[in-house]
Amino acid sequence: MNSTRKRRDFTKVNYLLDLGALIAFLIAMDPRSSGLAIHEWLSIAFGGVIVVHLLLHWDWIVAITRRFLRKVAAGARLKYVLNALLFVDGVVIVLSGLLISEVALPALGLRLRPGFAWRWLHSLSADAAVFLLGLHIALSWKWIVSVTRRYVIQPLLPRGGGRRQEAEA
Repeated sequence: MNSTRKRRDFTKVNYLLDLGALIAFLIAMDPRSSGLAIHEWLSIAFGGVIVVHLLLHWDWIVAITRRFLRKVAAGARLKYVLNALLFVDGVVIVLSGLLISEVALPALGLRLRPGFAWRWLHSLSADAAVFLLGLHIALSWKWIVSVTRRYVIQPLLPRGGGRRQEAEA
């Protein structure tokens, strides 16, 4: 398999994983609509997806970490800091969520005494995640649009590209 194909496959997997994570996040953000059980189990699965996402990007994380205080493009440094904040916030969300779990952990036979502080921290970190995720999406917007065009829109167009046919019509 050549490197271009490997890169394309990586990009597709990354795109689908990110899209799935975004959808899961949006569903989990409104437990009143989805129900507490879906909120908790989906959030636990979301934590797993984030681990896979980090593993897929591990080479980038290591490279930027090594060069962070030296020569790194400002955009890469900003993305790195934002992603680090998102990671820490995600850990706080998942851990505080587990500590206040009313469905998932009891289903596994674990019962904890949730406290107001953990609920408050869970809510605060979830709100922060909305803001941080919005910034993350904004910084990745060109990539999102490019990959969406390449792997979603272009395959739906008729074989000649679609644009030329529209111009001739």
